[in-house]
Amino acid sequence: MNIIKQLPNAMTCGNLLCGCIGLVMAFRGNLEQASWLIGLAAILDFGDGFVARMVNVSGPFGKELDSLADVVTFGVLPAAIVFQLCWFQGLGTFSYGAFLIAILSALRLANFNIDTRQSESFIGLPVPANAMLIAAFPLMGRYQPQFDSLWQNDVALGMMIAFSFMLISDVPLFALKFKSFGWAANQTKFLFLIASALLLLFLQFAAIPLIILLYIIVSLISKK
Repeated sequence: MNIIKQLPNAMTCGNLLCGCIGLVMAFRGNLEQASWLIGLAAILDFGDGFVARMVNVSGPFGKELDSLADVVTFGVLPAAIVFQLCWFQGLGTFSYGAFLIAILSALRLANFNIDTRQSESFIGLPVPANAMLIAAFPLMGRYQPQFDSLWQNDVALGMMIAFSFMLISDVPLFALKFKSFGWAANQTKFLFLIASALLLLFLQFAAIPLIILLYIIVSLISKK
């Protein structure tokens, strides 16, 4: 039983391992592999909380470990990817501005840990969502060359950094947590998931930035 109760922490450590390996991949120029590792880490990050609830494990240790893993995998690693993209675009010294993403992510996670208002929803963009947005661009370049003109430019790089400021914003966003699976109580969440699935079906990786934008828009509308 003790081993089972350690499973959520083991999954969190797997998240951190993905971040560490992803950093090696990013600085070797293997941005596609680094992006896939962000995706794998996101599954582990979602799963550790789900498993923790299943085995009835909770406490400050798991929460702190989760944040430490997240700041590496969903903060430093996306910053390294954007740094490499900027460097490939010939931005030189300006490329170091990408590491602002890591700082904003750390600020977001620190605030999340002490903000009691975020137990049922979020205030500001969650760091895994921002990391997934950034990871989508190298994957678009690898698997959807028709979108080359959309992501291999300064506007896209600027968008990645600009979106990162949503991490420390006061924008209220709903959380994909289900206390029940009834339609009436979860209508917004179900409609968002259906729309996201359709976008992924038709646009694949190019859908991810649109899904993040849709997430923000739906959250703002549903709060009115």
